[in-house]
Amino acid sequence: MELIDSVSVVEPTHEFAPVLVNGIAIEEQEILQEMQYHPADSAPVAQQHAARALVVKRLFLERAEALHINAEILTGESQDEANIRELLVQEINRPEADDATCRRYFEANPDKFKTPVIIAASHILLAADPSDMAARAQAKAQSKAILNTLATNPEQFVDFAKRYSACPSKEMGGELGQLSKGSTVPEFERQIFALPQGLANEAIESRYGYHITRVDMRVEGEPLPYDQVADRIASYLRDRVYHQAIHQYVALLAGEASIEGVDIEAADSPLVQ
Repeated sequence: MELIDSVSVVEPTHEFAPVLVNGIAIEEQEILQEMQYHPADSAPVAQQHAARALVVKRLFLERAEALHINAEILTGESQDEANIRELLVQEINRPEADDATCRRYFEANPDKFKTPVIIAASHILLAADPSDMAARAQAKAQSKAILNTLATNPEQFVDFAKRYSACPSKEMGGELGQLSKGSTVPEFERQIFALPQGLANEAIESRYGYHITRVDMRVEGEPLPYDQVADRIASYLRDRVYHQAIHQYVALLAGEASIEGVDIEAADSPLVQ
């Protein structure tokens, strides 16, 4: 099933199970429209995520109505969104993390609070389209052969880059220069920033093919002082507690409601303090 914009109509490709909240159905078309916001590997999974989101929305709106909430609409909001916003303000506490809690988190997670790792790298890109399995297999085999040669003759890296690489960096012997987080595609970045200095033992696979990589320089991140990250820690802990409270609040509302067609973790006793 193709996920398209909210103005278009999406035709179902499989039968939808009825979704009801307290005996009132959530219409199939509403679920179809919501699916665009819940991309997934398959239409049934996207449908379940969309249906669950709409059930939670219905639970919030019913609770807001029970509390006679009619919130002032802010710019860009619908009335439903305004009422849900006000409901969560009234019903969920959002405690601030005190300094002692923040310091404990800082001391327990020292690796999270460092300056960014800096690397300079070179690569030889053996290009292969992701949909061409034969080309991918050939590029992988070629990368292993080149790596075997470079293991004993590392000085040939520049020559091999100029001869085989499909990247414009071939003109500079494969040099990519200094890299920062977010400057390359995620699947390449995750792996190259984890490598030690020197020639990598295996090629990195990406959407573009296989990259024979060499980390030319690596500068590890330096620890940051607590005062420099205290506000970030407080914000993170505040948001984490708030998201946990939202989850618990949904579970409480679900425990008090009759829900059919989707699984919502329900609680039979108050959880939100």
